Amino acid sequence: MEQNLEDYLFDLRGYLHLKGAVPVELVTQLNTELDPYVSMSLNEWNGNIHRLKPDEIHNIIEAGQGFEELIDHESWISHIRRYAGHDGLFIDEAFVNVRGIGGETRLHSGGHKKRIRTQFRFHNDEFRCGQIVILLALTDIGPGGGGTMVIPGSHKSNLVHPAFTDGRSKEGSAEGIEGAIEIEMKAGDALLFVDCIAHGSAKRRVPGDRRIVIYRYGPHWGHSRYGYQPSADLLARLTPERRRIIQPLNSRRNPDESIYEYN
Repeated sequence: MEQNLEDYLFDLRGYLHLKGAVPVELVTQLNTELDPYVSMSLNEWNGNIHRLKPDEIHNIIEAGQGFEELIDHESWISHIRRYAGHDGLFIDEAFVNVRGIGGETRLHSGGHKKRIRTQFRFHNDEFRCGQIVILLALTDIGPGGGGTMVIPGSHKSNLVHPAFTDGRSKEGSAEGIEGAIEIEMKAGDALLFVDCIAHGSAKRRVPGDRRIVIYRYGPHWGHSRYGYQPSADLLARLTPERRRIIQPLNSRRNPDESIYEYN
């Protein structure tokens, strides 16, 4: 798809489905690198990787070379820079979501919230979005698979969807909510969307795990949502370009002062 059409559809819908974004060899590598962490208990750490929630394993960039390759992957990095990163990028959240039968995500976000962090903005002929999400499927997500759901165009909504006021968005899946569509994906497909689009997921009803990687990109001046910091080992092995995305701003400290040390 040519860039002008992609940009038009992103502006109109708030998302792009990038089919076959990652080759099967890299998908296999990512699943292999992820395998040792899937059995982690809630709040368990393995190196610098943390199971923050029952179905979320955070700081996953530390898991191996495959996850490092995703930082500036050619299938989406130019999109990210056009939509959010004219002045430099930052990944403020990187995790894997692994869920089985019954797993679901409620409808959340929406343009009506007017948050700067997740905003959609187009100004002076440039996109200036606050956060762009890459959701990469590591498994096929077909009928009954618990696919991601979005309400196309809701990133520009000035009004509140009734689901946010009548209680339907507070629990359960996004299924049955007017305007929401489910996006089925093959392993290696990526879904790119501005984070203020109203989104959630369908309930998973088929056996096996649904595995997705989520990287949230924003302007370089952003900060980590949960405070995770890259390890020295990770920073040492990253390319300069990837290091600038993971740590765009270095801390400045007076080396003669001890105010940064805990007693």
